[in-house]
Amino acid sequence: MSILMRAPRECASWFWDLEDYAPPGLESALKTAAQMSAVLRKHDLLEPSNLEWSWFVPALGGAPARTRLQIMRPLDDEQLVQEVDKMRPVGYPEAVGGDLLVAGSGVWLDGRAAPRREYRLVELTVSPEPFGLSAEVSVFHDIWGPFDFRGSPHPEVHRNNAPRLAAALKELEALLGVPAEPGEATYFGTAVGYGVMEPDAVDGRGPDLTDQL
Repeated sequence: MSILMRAPRECASWFWDLEDYAPPGLESALKTAAQMSAVLRKHDLLEPSNLEWSWFVPALGGAPARTRLQIMRPLDDEQLVQEVDKMRPVGYPEAVGGDLLVAGSGVWLDGRAAPRREYRLVELTVSPEPFGLSAEVSVFHDIWGPFDFRGSPHPEVHRNNAPRLAAALKELEALLGVPAEPGEATYFGTAVGYGVMEPDAVDGRGPDLTDQL
């Protein structure tokens, strides 16, 4: 297996309420994103290359704009804060940025432990909302669980990748000082502990989820 199928919804996600870790706001969110992405980079799960966010107008809701910025400097660089602020859509001078998605490529290991690179293997989102900083890590591929999306067991792929994700999540918890909360279950999987919940198997096979891929 060298080409991964990506689910339209996450297979698992982990959420951190960071109200006691750092103050809200764009600068704080970018610093937190830099610290968290450094952990994910250490485990070869995310090499940041782009930053994406939507704009919102207070009391009015969303503005018709979403911005994508190529990361050319460290996420915690003060100039990046200024660059993000300058990209406010014309015509919406009061717009504020929403959740910051840190996107990039990560490395997964196939059944022979050969490394392969995949864009958006792991996604990191940090919210600068004024009521409190928060962050989320999400995964969308089947390599983190014991079965692929067709229901076929792939123990080698699972064994080569799931422990790497678990190690990164544990390290993020240590960094943030806050336990990760599992995100809501989706059709494609459920977070449990530091991994993806194993589904019920029938005759050694998991559920076939390809009808919604």
